[in-house]
Amino acid sequence: MTNRRFTFCVAPLLPVACHFLARGCEHWHLKAKHRFKFQALACDLTPGRPRLRQFPYLASPLRSKVARSARSRRLKLNREAYMTNPPPAGKIPEPPHAHLISPPERADEIFLEGPRSRFAEFCTLLRVMRDFLRGFRTLHFVGPCVTVFGSARVKPDDPHYELARKMGSAIARLGFTVMTGGGPGIMEAANRGAKEAGGRSVGCNVELPFEQVSNAYLDRCVRLHYFFVRKALLVKYSYAFVVMPGGAGTLDELFEALTLIQTGKIKNFPIVIMGTDYWKELIGFIEKMAERGKIGPDDLSLIFATDSVEEAIAHIRTKAIESFGLKRVARMRRHFPWLGERGFPGKGPVIC
Repeated sequence: MTNRRFTFCVAPLLPVACHFLARGCEHWHLKAKHRFKFQALACDLTPGRPRLRQFPYLASPLRSKVARSARSRRLKLNREAYMTNPPPAGKIPEPPHAHLISPPERADEIFLEGPRSRFAEFCTLLRVMRDFLRGFRTLHFVGPCVTVFGSARVKPDDPHYELARKMGSAIARLGFTVMTGGGPGIMEAANRGAKEAGGRSVGCNVELPFEQVSNAYLDRCVRLHYFFVRKALLVKYSYAFVVMPGGAGTLDELFEALTLIQTGKIKNFPIVIMGTDYWKELIGFIEKMAERGKIGPDDLSLIFATDSVEEAIAHIRTKAIESFGLKRVARMRRHFPWLGERGFPGKGPVIC
């Protein structure tokens, strides 16, 4: 009984503790950024092999006057060498705690660059946990979703933009929440269609080196640091996937969902490919994979290709709503604002 009371009291505090731990790691050692600038000025600029001379940030009050003057002369020489013979681009080593003061859009780059210190890896773990926590809090009460994948480079005058807009409206009228990557192009079109139909519209955006702003048709949007967290959230809340014309990112998302279904990691959710003129070579290649025995013949039934919104909606209704026993409800589950959760007040009946 005591253990149950302890779990009941402590469990709600764990998300809060994780959040503040991650924030604390990001702002650990407030003077680190200035210290690293100071050390960069003290570079020993040997041609082709730059090295950092490690000087303490603060001079000890017991240091002799001679030592301080010698240090000043070394710094002056190093500054002059830096000005007359700057090092090649990209050769200056980063400070050991660069991950703590780096911009969010470099989070994936730093995470994937290889082994780092134990403390750095622990801080990365906390930041990943915070990304997941932010996503869980934002998306927990959005209801069953249909995720729409597609290019961010499609313009509003493109026929595929209008197709995605109609598809978003139809999905919303079916009772699902429309989920996208939250960016422009196809994602904006699907969110816009859901918004215009009076449905729910949510997005999972990601920090990129080039700015990807969230579109203006979102009821909820979570902005993440890590690509793999974003992909996990786009799959976690969805009962169907609609794949519109897109590039490498869209292919990645398509085959991610297809692999998870094929390997039994998630249920047999429907995957609808729209824009058959654009995807005909890819569909032919998947059929070729089945002919050569690289995938099973039954795997071809995991995707459904069409250009008709009505056929796509009928397929989703059969494979998602009827197969998983979804039904319309008057209101969603209760949320707890004191845990950072957000509901959807004022929205109509939805599928649950």
